[in-house]
Amino acid sequence: STPNAPEDDVANRYSRTDRTTYSRYSRDANSSGNSVPSNTLEKRIEELERELAKERQENVRLMKITQDKEELIGKLKEEIDLLNR
Repeated sequence: STPNAPEDDVANRYSRTDRTTYSRYSRDANSSGNSVPSNTLEKRIEELERELAKERQENVRLMKITQDKEELIGKLKEEIDLLNR
């Protein structure tokens, strides 16, 4: 597998989720008989989108760390095998 594949999958999954989430919030804001002003909802959506962007960055960072550690484990296993021979 390619090293970028997990990150690409994460980015694609979040892109689809974003579109769905945004559409849902837009529909809810426009169609609900809520007393909450749409301006407040828009600000909340923007805040949540910023949080989501931060979480995505953290997720990508953690996936990279995990991948690096898995590669190190593989190399160490190979070294152990060589030493055992």
